[in-house]
Amino acid sequence: MKTNRWGIALAGIVLQVVLGSVYAWSVFRTPLIKQFHWSISQVTLTFTICIVVLGFAAFFGGLWLGKVGPRTVAVTGAFLYGFGTLLASLSAHGLWVLYLAYGVIGGIGLGFAYIVPVAVLVKWFPDRRGFITGVAVGGFGAGALITAPVATHLMASIGVLHTFAVLGITYAVLGVLASLFMRNPDKDWKPEGWVPSAALTAQRSEANHTLGEALSTWQWWALWMILFLNTCAGISLISQESPVFQELAKVTVVIAAGMVGIASIGNAVGRVFWSWVSDLLNRRATFIITFLLQVALFWFLPGITSATVLTVVAFLILMCYGGGFGTMPAFTADYFGSANVGPIYGLMLTAWGAASAFGPLLVAHMRQANGNYRSGFHALAIIVLIATIIPLAVRPPHPVSKGA
Repeated sequence: MKTNRWGIALAGIVLQVVLGSVYAWSVFRTPLIKQFHWSISQVTLTFTICIVVLGFAAFFGGLWLGKVGPRTVAVTGAFLYGFGTLLASLSAHGLWVLYLAYGVIGGIGLGFAYIVPVAVLVKWFPDRRGFITGVAVGGFGAGALITAPVATHLMASIGVLHTFAVLGITYAVLGVLASLFMRNPDKDWKPEGWVPSAALTAQRSEANHTLGEALSTWQWWALWMILFLNTCAGISLISQESPVFQELAKVTVVIAAGMVGIASIGNAVGRVFWSWVSDLLNRRATFIITFLLQVALFWFLPGITSATVLTVVAFLILMCYGGGFGTMPAFTADYFGSANVGPIYGLMLTAWGAASAFGPLLVAHMRQANGNYRSGFHALAIIVLIATIIPLAVRPPHPVSKGA
């Protein structure tokens, strides 16, 4: 029976939209603080735990994927994310319940399920690696756009804890249904009539590397660092967006929230746009462009006082942030082959968790020490400028020997 790869792609997008609801975490912050009198940092730590756990769980999910196949890993991940969100409805028993339920159990589910569409779709679309992984993880970026208003409406009518219960069941049902469509193509499958061009072949490794072989190359560590530094820049702004807008543009909390919503669209758009660009140019050139663009944007950001211009600049920065997640899976498959991209890229996602801890803390510390955001954002501009050296230098690894 002929399999429709676009149907699998659609299921992957739906799964990523469900998982991307984690980016709507900020809408739960105020209701939780009001009901339980927890501090902002205590509630925010839930999100940090979830993302850090996601990064490590994606690695183990990638390893497990090679043993049991994508469907089992995706179904397990979707169920755990939904179950963790459902258990968060019991948080009246203590903050530790929220951390364990949404942070740890939900984070494990996110990591398991996130890696599956990425690993599967690079195999089904060798002719459009960048575009298809960008579209899939673009769904992750768009998840918050759907979840935030739905969750806000539910909390206004049934309260925050019951909202966790409703959303948890919904995530589990939709996520598991989408996961059932996840499967790999046959080993030697390729699109009918497709032959890679000489330019495309030059960008790709000639062999499928194992995880151990990939880790023995400097290129894997270079790609990890590219993802880490790109994520540091974007997530630093995400963590401070509303206060930055209020401080620089002198807008109200309500207006700042609207600006955050508009800018967040850039996260989803960038995942599709820059990954599409990477198919037209190449992955290296795409990261060089996005890094240089961010250098200029972060350097001038602290001096902007117009709400409109600030929103546009934040939108562009988040496009670059999302573009890193859209382009890197294809970059990884290009350099190490698609056969083992699950564990190879899964381990690389630890850069996401590390950046989530480093970048926001750096900017917050410099804001507190200097009384403004100028030094923090200028530091990010310099860091990203130096980071441009990596995509300039990196090249595909040499083929592994037959005896390796």
